[in-house]
Amino acid sequence: MPFVKYPRATEPLWHEWDRKAQKCGLRHTIYAVNGDQYTGEWLDNLKHGKGTQVWKRNRAIYLGDWKFGKRDGYGSYSILDPVTKQYKKVYTGWWKNNKKCGYGTTFYPGGERYEGEWSRGLRSGWGRMYYQDGSIYEGQWLEDRPSGQGMLRLPNENQYEGGWKDGKKHGPGKFFYLDKGQLFEGIWAEDIPKCGILIDFGRDKAPAPTQYPIPKV
Repeated sequence: MPFVKYPRATEPLWHEWDRKAQKCGLRHTIYAVNGDQYTGEWLDNLKHGKGTQVWKRNRAIYLGDWKFGKRDGYGSYSILDPVTKQYKKVYTGWWKNNKKCGYGTTFYPGGERYEGEWSRGLRSGWGRMYYQDGSIYEGQWLEDRPSGQGMLRLPNENQYEGGWKDGKKHGPGKFFYLDKGQLFEGIWAEDIPKCGILIDFGRDKAPAPTQYPIPKV
């Protein structure tokens, strides 16, 4: 019986191309259709591990951890300064599901800075905020606003310690007028003192004390 030799079935060429296109492990720079580029590690065609993303639209750069295609872990986000043409950091810290989450530092325009905890991209938990006018708030935050217990120190060294709600003084608190040597202790509601007591406090060391001391009751 004669031996019949059949031609070997060849695999379509696109199968090989498709295998090569599957991104897993460390890869060179991958360019998206919109011009964005990513250099780093992949898993099942998703950014996963260490990597650097550059957005074409605003030339922003993220350098850090990724998890299943989203920023997750520790990383820094920087933008290009249009004047100096140098990159400046906007945020350095922890991420989860593409949003700031955990402890991190954000640098705002005008020199303002926040150091503290984040949740779902908002300041939440404990944190310290340095404002442009020189004021410093340190305490609890909720959904991007001071809420809970905190201290606000003003540029003239006067300070408030007490309760906050939605970014305003609210509840029991103390306001130290260190420039005048006085202390107000009472109850606040939406930044307005409702009731309390005003006494002399460190009057002998105050730079601009009142003309007469508060008489004792």
